[in-house]
Amino acid sequence: MPGENLTRIEAQERRAILSTESYEIALDLTKGAQVFGSRTVVRFTATAGASTFIDLIARDVHEIVLNGVAIDAASAFADSRIALENLAEHNELVVDASCVYTNTGEGLHRFVDPVDGEVYLYTQFEVPDSRRVFAAFEQPDLKATFQFSVTAPEQWQVVSNSPTPKPAPLGDGNATWSFAPTPRISSYITALVAGPYESTFSELTSASGRVIPLGVFARKSLWQHLDAEYIFEKTRQGFEYYEAKFDYPYPFEKYDQLFVPEFNAGAMENAGAVTFTETYVFRSKVTDAVKERRVVTILHELAHMWFGDLVTMKWWNGLWLNESFAEWASTIATAEATEWTEAWTTFNAMEKTWAYRQDQLPSTHPVIAEITDLEDVQVNFDGITYAKGGSVLKQLAAWVGIEQFFAGVAAYFKKNEWSNTEMSDLLVELEATSGRELTSWSKKWLETAGVNTLSPEIVTDSDGVITRFAIVQTAPADYPTIRPHRLGVGFYSLTDGALVRVHHVELDVDGDLTEVPELKGQVRPDLVLLNDEDLAYAKIRLDDRSLETAINHLAKISDPLARSLVWGAAWDQTRDAEASASDYIDLVLGNIGSETESTTVRTTVGQLQLAANSYVAREKRAATREKVASSLWALAQAADAGSDSQLQFVTSFASAASTGAQLATIADIRNGEIVLDGLEIDTDLSWQLLVSLAAGGKVTAEEIDAALAADNTAKGADFAAQARASIPTIEAKRAAWASLVDNADLPNTIVRVITIGLTNPSSIEVLPAFIEPYFEMLLPMWSSRTYKIAEYLVAGLYPAALASTELRDATREWLMANSDAPAALRRLVAENLAGVERALSVQARDAQ
Repeated sequence: MPGENLTRIEAQERRAILSTESYEIALDLTKGAQVFGSRTVVRFTATAGASTFIDLIARDVHEIVLNGVAIDAASAFADSRIALENLAEHNELVVDASCVYTNTGEGLHRFVDPVDGEVYLYTQFEVPDSRRVFAAFEQPDLKATFQFSVTAPEQWQVVSNSPTPKPAPLGDGNATWSFAPTPRISSYITALVAGPYESTFSELTSASGRVIPLGVFARKSLWQHLDAEYIFEKTRQGFEYYEAKFDYPYPFEKYDQLFVPEFNAGAMENAGAVTFTETYVFRSKVTDAVKERRVVTILHELAHMWFGDLVTMKWWNGLWLNESFAEWASTIATAEATEWTEAWTTFNAMEKTWAYRQDQLPSTHPVIAEITDLEDVQVNFDGITYAKGGSVLKQLAAWVGIEQFFAGVAAYFKKNEWSNTEMSDLLVELEATSGRELTSWSKKWLETAGVNTLSPEIVTDSDGVITRFAIVQTAPADYPTIRPHRLGVGFYSLTDGALVRVHHVELDVDGDLTEVPELKGQVRPDLVLLNDEDLAYAKIRLDDRSLETAINHLAKISDPLARSLVWGAAWDQTRDAEASASDYIDLVLGNIGSETESTTVRTTVGQLQLAANSYVAREKRAATREKVASSLWALAQAADAGSDSQLQFVTSFASAASTGAQLATIADIRNGEIVLDGLEIDTDLSWQLLVSLAAGGKVTAEEIDAALAADNTAKGADFAAQARASIPTIEAKRAAWASLVDNADLPNTIVRVITIGLTNPSSIEVLPAFIEPYFEMLLPMWSSRTYKIAEYLVAGLYPAALASTELRDATREWLMANSDAPAALRRLVAENLAGVERALSVQARDAQ
């Protein structure tokens, strides 16, 4: 990625020199499969006589004209920048270039549908990739209006941020769409989606009285599987909720939601033109966890229309202002405005698990991160920026009061509409509405890293009556901040076969030790649960009696959020080597069959498999994997016909299977010789079973090719690539490796799934052969690939399943020998190392 970085200092210096007014961008999408025409006219004011640069990644620059004077492109265009000298007070810059389509999900992505040969395009600009499509001052605090003109085949649909105009035919089979200018927005939330997409439309009436057109789009070959009316319903519920709570009408003219191929993320908040992964178009049965996640994602992106698009951070260290708020807002909206009323349980099981894991890596950072350049921010789309930030905002809402929180947010939008802000701009409004002083709170929660641990201290008399109750707070040595928490303490007792809450208090906790006198005189319950209702962001510990109750009766806890907290506490103690992985596995296998929440099942079963593959003592690994798979199959057979748990246990059994008999069972399920009532072997499930058989060495490449011929779709191609890479022979692994490392042509989704297949835990016997090649390829690959592809390869090709001292030592050696490697690359490698070091620590505890 040479010459494509931008530092914060450079951005600040450029912002001090100039202010952008408008862009006129003409794109010609009729020039073939490799390049497209890009002509940009940007108008801006500047300090007279100053010099600066504009960003552009292009194959060729044909013309540069500044204030009517031609500039030699050969000398001015270098390292993804165009030098601009001797600026006037008012400037007009024209840049005419040929830019390149990508297949990496960055810039203007081009996809050919294998079903019908149709071409589909979409843009993805966050963080720094609008410059791959047009010349831009690529930083969020240089807002402007954007007016797109697009020439494309006349039978296509063309969508951007402004409402789609009627195309003007050119008489040659092409047409031009001339869009109206946008409001003042940042370049990274501009968008273009083009191709023969199918669509359907609806509308709603905003709180302002305006009618807002709604659109839903997808590829032709997927259209039959898209439940557009449901998407419209969730969108309307989100609009009504946010407009009421934010006291600010939806700020854009229309709202389109477009499901696009080979998308790297879940979705992207382009203003009025949100793009989503096609994973959310369900051609086969999916779990409730995935269905709920789609709703949360829809509402996450809708929240961004206010927080991120209307009001935007000044620089990328404020990324948390966008993502943390959208995480929190989408969860509360899902819980309060849709049928997914247990969304906070999902948040605890999924987001907080992610946050706690990220916050214990050596790369952890404050919620407000120190972002010195673009490479810093690329690796910061992580569990801190999203999940910890969302958790901290939940804590802040509890700290100041939910009504006061929403009132402060509403004032923030009104005061800062269409502009750029920093953290202090939000906190000053929350202080005004709540009366709380938040500077010290911010320093402890937003400007320091690490996660605290809370433990109960309980003293009782001979009758079991509590005479003293206190909460002990600790912090890791590297991040010793002790923080204030607003949290609940729940008492749960066994009553008529259920573990139900019999008492609850909510209080402020601060300092190393907080006495809780209001619990004196209560009879000690069977289970004491700190952070009951999950207001705080902290790991919790169970006292010995509560832990014993949880192990024996976890499934009897009636409240799903309380169950999730106990599941989380047990996992934290396992990851911290305070409890054995074998005991955790027994806890899961003994209780997961009764769990009602789909995301809790999904998260817990994933942790179960990590424990079996990497956390048990090495001498126990084979037997434990066999036991886990057999137990998951028994759970699948016992599950209700057609239930969510049945599907989850079948797919988990398939991925865990390790013996010949277990693999034979999978083959029989796939071919219909074993039938479970209510379980349909649909297209995606058939593929998942085939991938598992491939990982077990039970299918050939020819059988995979036959399956692809029967499902010659983009998703079929992904499954087939993963299956081939999963075959546990050294020849198959080397072929998969070469397809990624020796070749730079594969699209992003194929790259990602090949890494998953190549490093499958079933391949542990051959993975040591790739330790040395992994470290040899890091620096050349980092310097030659786009960021997203590089990230997939650095994280995905690391043979983490080995969890061995050999891998640990090799990783340490590379980090010591490459202290001058790019910081973002070193961070990714250091995170890989941390995972292996933790696994070895937990293995040692399990061997005791």
